Amino acid sequence: MTEFHHVPVLLDECLEGLDIKPEGTYLDGTLGGAGHSVEILKRLSGGRLFGIDRDAEAIAAATKRIEAAGLSQAFTPIHGNFHDAKALLSELGVTALDGALLDLGVSSHQLDEGERGFSYQGDFPLDMRMDKSAPLTAADIVNTASEKELAEILRSYGEENWAVQIARVISDRRKIHRIETTKQLVDIIDAAIPKKIRARDSSHPARRTFQALRIAVNDELKPLEQALRDISDLLKPGGRFCVIAFHSLEDRIVKTTFRNMADPCTCPKSFPVCVCGKKPTVKMITTKPITAGDSELEANARARSATLRIIQKL
Repeated sequence: MTEFHHVPVLLDECLEGLDIKPEGTYLDGTLGGAGHSVEILKRLSGGRLFGIDRDAEAIAAATKRIEAAGLSQAFTPIHGNFHDAKALLSELGVTALDGALLDLGVSSHQLDEGERGFSYQGDFPLDMRMDKSAPLTAADIVNTASEKELAEILRSYGEENWAVQIARVISDRRKIHRIETTKQLVDIIDAAIPKKIRARDSSHPARRTFQALRIAVNDELKPLEQALRDISDLLKPGGRFCVIAFHSLEDRIVKTTFRNMADPCTCPKSFPVCVCGKKPTVKMITTKPITAGDSELEANARARSATLRIIQKL
C-alpha cells in the first residue's frame, strides 16, 4: 500500500469560509488524508472535530497523521459515509455543529494507489470501491449490467457522448472473456471512440467512463441532496457549511440544494407576498463558486476542476 497522502484543495478558502470558533464543534465529512482536518484542528482550543470516511485506510492514516501533529485530543474518527452523518453523530451524542466541510470525489491516495482501480493509468484490478468492504465493484457492473444500463450509467454519470458505442464494445468483449482490469477497459474505450475524436479531446478519453463507474459503484449522487440537507440541519445559527465539488454533476446538486434552502418559496413570481409559508434556513455566503487561483493550480493540477460553495445557517 502506498502512503496515504492528501493535498488539500482550496484550503485557505475553506478555513476562511468555516469562520472557525476555537471552542466550536466541527465535521469533516470526507476525512481522506486529513489535509483539511489538521488545519481545522490547529485552530481549535477546547473545540472538537469529527472526521468521517468510508475508507478504513483513510481513517487509519488520517488518525496517525493527526496523532503525529499532536492534535488527537480534539479529534474523533468515524468509519462510515457522510450520507449518514446525522445518524453517525447522533450515536455519539452530537446534535449541533458550528461548521462542516465536504471535499467530494476521489482522494489523491485512491487515485495514486493503482490497486484501488480508480485510475485509467496502468493495469490494475477494476475495483473503484471507496469502502473496500462493500460488495459491488466496477468489474461487477461492467460484466453484469445490460448494454442499455451501461450506456445509461456512462451518459448520466459521466456525460459521455460515446456512451452507446462504449457500452456496445463492452458487451461484445465480455462475451469473449470477463473484463477484470483498468487496462482492458481503457482498450475498450479506445476501440469505441474514433481516433480522430480522441485526438481532439484534451482530456484522457477514459476519464468520463471511469468517473461514471466510480459514481455508480459508490452511489455518490443519489443520496447527496439529502446528506447536504441533513448536515445543514445540524448547524447552529451562524454555522458555516463548505462543500468542494469536482465535476458538474456534483456541483449542480450542491448549487441547487443550497439555493433551494436559501430561497424555498414556491409562490408564483407574480404574487406580491409569499403565501406558501416556506422560510429560508440558510443564506448563501458564495453567490458564485470559488475556484483555485494560479499559484494553487501550479502546485496541484487536481485543483483545476474544484468548486467551493459556502452557506451559513440562519
